[in-house]
Amino acid sequence: MMKRIAILFFVLSLYANVDAQVYKDKQAPAEERAKDLLSKMTLEEKIDYIGGFNGFYIRGIQRLGLPEIKLTDGPVGTHKDGKAVAYPASVLSAATWDTTLVYNLGKQLGRDSRSRGVHILLAPGVNIIRSPLGGRNFEYFSEDPWLTSRVAVAYIKGLQQQGVVATVKHFALNNQEWDRNNVSSDVDVRTLHEIYLPAFKAAVQEAHVGSVMNSYNPVNGVHATQSDFLNNQVLKKQWGFDGFVMSDWSATYDAVAATNGGLDLEMPTAKYMNKKNLIPAIQSGAVKEATIDDKVLRILRIIFRFGFFDKIQLDTAIPRDNPDGAQLAKELARGGIVLLKNDNHILPVKPGAVKSIAVIGGNANNYMAGGGSSYTFPFRSVSVLEGIRDAYPNAKVAYSAGMLTLPETVSGSVFYTGKQSMERGLKAEYYANVKLEGAPVKTTIDTIVNIENGWHIATENKGTPFDHCSMRWTGVIRPAKTARYRFFVKGFDGFRLKLDTTLIINEWRNQGITTREVVVPLDAGKEYPVALEYFANVHPVDISFGWREDKLLFDEAIALARQSDIAIVNVGFNESSERESNDRPFELPEYQDSLVQCIAKANPKTIVLVNAGGNVDMSHWVDRVPGLLHIWYPGQEGGAAVGEIISGKVNPSGKLPVSFEKKWADNPAFANYYDSSGNKRVAYKEGLFMGYRYYDQSAAKPRFPFGYGLSYTSFVYSNLKVEKNGKAGDPHFKLAFDIKNTGGCDGAEVVQVYVRPVNAKVLRPYKELKSFAKVYVEKGARKQVEITLDKNAFSYYKTDISDFDFDAGSYEILIASSATDIRLKKMITLEKQ
Repeated sequence: MMKRIAILFFVLSLYANVDAQVYKDKQAPAEERAKDLLSKMTLEEKIDYIGGFNGFYIRGIQRLGLPEIKLTDGPVGTHKDGKAVAYPASVLSAATWDTTLVYNLGKQLGRDSRSRGVHILLAPGVNIIRSPLGGRNFEYFSEDPWLTSRVAVAYIKGLQQQGVVATVKHFALNNQEWDRNNVSSDVDVRTLHEIYLPAFKAAVQEAHVGSVMNSYNPVNGVHATQSDFLNNQVLKKQWGFDGFVMSDWSATYDAVAATNGGLDLEMPTAKYMNKKNLIPAIQSGAVKEATIDDKVLRILRIIFRFGFFDKIQLDTAIPRDNPDGAQLAKELARGGIVLLKNDNHILPVKPGAVKSIAVIGGNANNYMAGGGSSYTFPFRSVSVLEGIRDAYPNAKVAYSAGMLTLPETVSGSVFYTGKQSMERGLKAEYYANVKLEGAPVKTTIDTIVNIENGWHIATENKGTPFDHCSMRWTGVIRPAKTARYRFFVKGFDGFRLKLDTTLIINEWRNQGITTREVVVPLDAGKEYPVALEYFANVHPVDISFGWREDKLLFDEAIALARQSDIAIVNVGFNESSERESNDRPFELPEYQDSLVQCIAKANPKTIVLVNAGGNVDMSHWVDRVPGLLHIWYPGQEGGAAVGEIISGKVNPSGKLPVSFEKKWADNPAFANYYDSSGNKRVAYKEGLFMGYRYYDQSAAKPRFPFGYGLSYTSFVYSNLKVEKNGKAGDPHFKLAFDIKNTGGCDGAEVVQVYVRPVNAKVLRPYKELKSFAKVYVEKGARKQVEITLDKNAFSYYKTDISDFDFDAGSYEILIASSATDIRLKKMITLEKQ
């Protein structure tokens, strides 16, 4: 009897122990586990927990078994752990209009994250592309909230299906990089809810995203990280978001305001939301401890929901150099490159039809990507030049940069170790800290300065050290003739260059990949001391330095174009000229317009390829070239996709996710983009009339409209039928129509469904995109397309009820190939209860 009692007591004690530590019970609901763990944390631990540490981590608590949570940048690759698959720019993904492909992108990014032990990917970016000048446009999807929402939901679902938390960003209205920490985006409530918030709402309510990142900028005068309206009222209460809100890096500005304003996690460290600031605030009543508890609970809820407490996130079975990801990168590039112009069917150029091809432009011989926190270093990449050579194995493919590129400048730069010295190179000092302090850990002679992602190109040995370090190079240069010379420095994080006694470049700050150049007159026969200093913080060392005479090389490129059957000119921006932290110009970089004009004059069969996150000024040459492809930043496999499209192996099917204006002045935000008054506020005076919504009612028309993209085949739309379902007050419509491929090759068409309110009761755009589908049709074949519309397709934000609703009345359904190419239409009537 006593033995049975002892056994019973032992069993009961086990249950009591489990009950006392619910958070350790894998079978318990995530919410109960999170609440239990929260109850065991001290106030000091809770406050520490809502501030990041070590750059890209949420701290662990060893006594509670709470693991560290690792974050990394996205959205086009796992950025912080060395080389990775480099996927195309997000705007290209949107240009595919293919949500299945984008879902698979999220899935592969999830696998890439797990292969590096990453729990949280800082992606996707869903801010609306308001102006072509926005420095991060390439990281975003579209000017349209519906297209952005569909792509975002697919991306998040694919990523989180792999057990990696998505972070939808930047909440909200981060539509420019110009003075982004200080300039307020001022917008009315209808425009906010109808244009700029729908993708965030869909991410929360449809994709169940785990994390939201606040933007740097104020919104209507209040910093996003302090916005009770955005974070507490809209995101958490109205939309029901139960995950956590984190700041962008160093985007927190006030401890109490951020704490009460709904920010849950300050990154990368607790500069403001720390014990020093918050314990007195709690004691004074300015902050409630329950507010701190809610923040911690939100983070713990996601940790338990995704299983991070119970298993190690690192999956060594997944290759870091992911072949499935590389293949997907190519599929995205194939589907998102947009054919904008094809006069006289210059494309495709079939292999065997030409014997010689001139490839011109520095972009063609490099891996091209937008810059900043999303820049991803690939294990390998295919340049446009390589892709064209692969596509035309029997043709002579010759290359000319047209202008000296930075790699060529770096490799050709000549330095000497000191005055009068004949030893080539620069004295290099490497320090194991970011401040050039103490004794260097290594001193050597580097013939050139070229370290990429920690890899020292000159010596083919790893740089010493790899990150959290600084370096100094000193020596002299000896110009061969009196002329103007151009100095280049490209680096990730801080660098400064002194020539003689003058500081000619000064970028001594934490920053993404940046290139700076300056032109200086120098005299022949003189020696000029040079000193380059550099620091790398959390990112691996990445620094290049070169100098050369400031001159063009057009003659070589022109001669090559003249003697070739066709000329392909690759122009546009790169990771330094289009990047986070800076807006870019509408005009192409220096001399590129002139290069295109010269090549087009030399060879009438000129095809232009443009690298950019959006539109550029084409006015100087677009009418002179018969072929034009907007290739965005097509990722590590982009060159292969370009070669396949030009040669006709792949039929282009990408369509513009943004309107391409003829000139910057035609853009609806032109007069409202920069703050000329100096009061750090930009009013979104165009309101609802963004992109195609503006061009529909304006005398100005785009050069290439939203949704536009050419194909090597043709499609005919017919037989539209509209079936009314649902009931009064809750309408549903089923659309059915046919697509026939009437051209000479297989291809995919993006069909777009717009809704036009007839006799609208309030100010509304003429039409709005409400559905789309990408349909593959073999030549000569016909397919039926079915699309459903519910009441959301007819609704707008009614300020009197603070919610979306529709009005009874007539609406026109428009089936289109682009925003200006309406193929079918049907009038319908909606009734209210």
